[in-house]
Amino acid sequence: MLAHNLLLPSPSSSSSSPSPFAFDPHRRRLPRLHPLFSDAAAAPARLAGASRRIKFLPLKSSFWETIRSGFLKDSATQIVDPPISPEEEEEILPQEFLLFEKTLPDGSLEQIMFSSGGDVDVYDLQALCDKVGWPRRPLSKLAAALKNSYIVATLHSIRHSPESDESAQTKLIGMARATSDHAFNATIWDVLVDPSYQGQGLGKTLVENLIRTLLQRDIGNISLFADSKDFYRNLGFEADPEGIKGMFWYPKY
Repeated sequence: MLAHNLLLPSPSSSSSSPSPFAFDPHRRRLPRLHPLFSDAAAAPARLAGASRRIKFLPLKSSFWETIRSGFLKDSATQIVDPPISPEEEEEILPQEFLLFEKTLPDGSLEQIMFSSGGDVDVYDLQALCDKVGWPRRPLSKLAAALKNSYIVATLHSIRHSPESDESAQTKLIGMARATSDHAFNATIWDVLVDPSYQGQGLGKTLVENLIRTLLQRDIGNISLFADSKDFYRNLGFEADPEGIKGMFWYPKY
């Protein structure tokens, strides 16, 4: 069986810092909105429900060129980093920031929070997989997959009731994860968004921020297993770039 591979040329270097916002569900409001959602009405209407099957997709310019432009400024002087040992490798600092917030008909305030910290409860993830119609997987394997992932990005809904002093209600509404060799290559898996939150651009934001984090780590060969080809093409992915194909092992019995 042929699989289509998605590749993104590696940037020359990385220079970015994580968002300073810490995720505190007891706080009613956060300092500012993430720039992608500074105008909630302008949020893209498309998003992906779930990516499951085997379709590899490339990344065009546009969004990714704006990311790389920061890496290529003042490139007349080449900076050569000294070699670092595995012990000295810098840890990925998690990013957490507010995408947008809105007042619900019952008067409660809902905030949508993005995080790359990988804090996911396997029972919450299983419930989210049930909502999008994915077959159930053993909880022990779900936990192992999360633990062994390079990056786990999540979306949470945080609701604050104006008439209650109880702590805010937090719910997992989206997730995507990436595995990597920590040097050159990464593969994105398990992109899913709660069906009741689809159509607000959250899937697009999830994938964009996940790839942004990989580029910041100087990992540019990015592949993706996906079912919704049109959605990922709009994010810059393309099937079979330069005729590159993958192969999959299947038992013969």
